[in-house]
Amino acid sequence: MQLHCSNLRTTGTLVFGVILGAVGCTQDQPQAITVVSWGGSYGRAVDAGAIIPFTEATGIPVTVEDYNGGLAEIRAQVDVGNIRWDVVSLEIADAVRACDEGLLEPIDIHALPPGHDGTPAAEDFVPEAQTTCGAGFLYASTVYAYSEDHVAGGEPATMADFFDLEKFPGRRGMRRVPQGNLEFALMADGVPRDQVYPTLNTPSGLDRAFRKLDTIKEEVIWWEAGAQPQQMLADGEVVMSTAYNGRVFNARVLEDRPFVIVWDGQLLAVGQLGILRGTPRLQEALSYVAFATSAESLARIGSRISYSPTRRSGMPLVTTHVPSGVEMGSHMPATPANAARALLYDWSFWVDYQDELNERFSTWLAR
Repeated sequence: MQLHCSNLRTTGTLVFGVILGAVGCTQDQPQAITVVSWGGSYGRAVDAGAIIPFTEATGIPVTVEDYNGGLAEIRAQVDVGNIRWDVVSLEIADAVRACDEGLLEPIDIHALPPGHDGTPAAEDFVPEAQTTCGAGFLYASTVYAYSEDHVAGGEPATMADFFDLEKFPGRRGMRRVPQGNLEFALMADGVPRDQVYPTLNTPSGLDRAFRKLDTIKEEVIWWEAGAQPQQMLADGEVVMSTAYNGRVFNARVLEDRPFVIVWDGQLLAVGQLGILRGTPRLQEALSYVAFATSAESLARIGSRISYSPTRRSGMPLVTTHVPSGVEMGSHMPATPANAARALLYDWSFWVDYQDELNERFSTWLAR
């Protein structure tokens, strides 16, 4: 099978010949690639918004695998030179650490397709989405949510309410990692959003965050996979849980769950796509990254799960939720109203202190 520029289709203003042009317009027998994602409702949105259209447009087959984040498997594959994964969805701190360790291929933003309005990619992506080895993908937010069926004492509205066991008694769900939890603890303890990372960057600030976590530790059920918080809320196992905003949104609109997102103190982060260093399928992987990070692809994904495109020209393309018809504006994490209450995730802090704080968090959990 051969792919030629003349055979490629167009959708809107995006010319898929431009996508393959960055890696060579003609190739014999394109190889299937493996794309690794977070699974669940997120994975289904990526399938419909990027993976299926990509294969239809290019003829390149895609195998999908799920994971829960981190670099352990990526390190293992690159270290032994047995690359099974090609493109991976990454938290931005992990993408930068992996790049620094030589685990990812560099991605030239200038080789990515222009925005929906023709704006060059380097100007179309928001600045925080651009790094050496990562292509900006979606804004995702870690929020906390509660079930109207199980919470008592009124309606939680602030990050302090999540930590208030007297006003809102019951179990809490939190992800079993330090990032997010430390930031939430300081905001709940009264630290202004713009002072959270400067405070965490001091020994006394870290101690303060862990002391605040101590106040609810005995009531926390720890989760690791993105689907778990919604199930714990539905079962009444917890009355509130930190969670990914898109997962909570889909549970509410598609499964009619009585879940409410509290946007106060949301941790707003950019996700990226990275390509494993040494993949023998580099051309196909670059082709997929260019396609999946186009404004149109990001909008198709954002129209299926409430994660905001990291391209300026993609944001206005998200109007209604494709499966339900719900207007998406108030549910997107990067809209002005929701972003006004957000803490922007400082990936540079976590690149510097991830290992140290993982160790301290593990020790704290074991006490």
